[in-house]
Amino acid sequence: MKKNKIEITLNDQQPLRYHVRVIKKCVNTALEFMHADLPCAVEVSLVNKDEMQRINRETREVDAPTDVLSFPQLDIRPGQALSEVVEPYELINGRVLLGDVVLCYPIALRQAVDEDRPYEWPVALLTIHSILHLLGYDHAEPVEEKEMFGLTDQIMAAADIHDYDREAEAAKKAAREAKEKEENSEKE
Repeated sequence: MKKNKIEITLNDQQPLRYHVRVIKKCVNTALEFMHADLPCAVEVSLVNKDEMQRINRETREVDAPTDVLSFPQLDIRPGQALSEVVEPYELINGRVLLGDVVLCYPIALRQAVDEDRPYEWPVALLTIHSILHLLGYDHAEPVEEKEMFGLTDQIMAAADIHDYDREAEAAKKAAREAKEKEENSEKE
């Protein structure tokens, strides 16, 4: 099977080379994790806030920048095989044109700072989130949100993207709570 083709358009953005690798890794990991049965072509555009606001206004009638937008090319249901949706003659250079992702790089970096996370975290999270949208997933309803966010977390782990500080803090908190529970049960 051919490899996925991931085009990254930088526009006026100057991302760290590492972030470009993270984006490619996350696209490939998401497609592999979701068992994409055909090679895919995906374009990821990194834009500034003004450009994101323009795109958001023109496509969603929301006159504000957002962190990421996804533009699927397929009418696909969550979990549906690509080969069920695309005929062989529709492949372009042997690949399914899955869709486009527009990521507002400055907002992603700001999220890392605001949430005290590693800089790769929001770039990876938003990329994976968008690939799931391209594969038919949504989060409009609580059940959908739970499924999509759960898949996002699993794919983040599969891509080896971790927030070690938060994970360590969560483990410490769980250990403290377990110890308190044990001490409380001994007192009773």
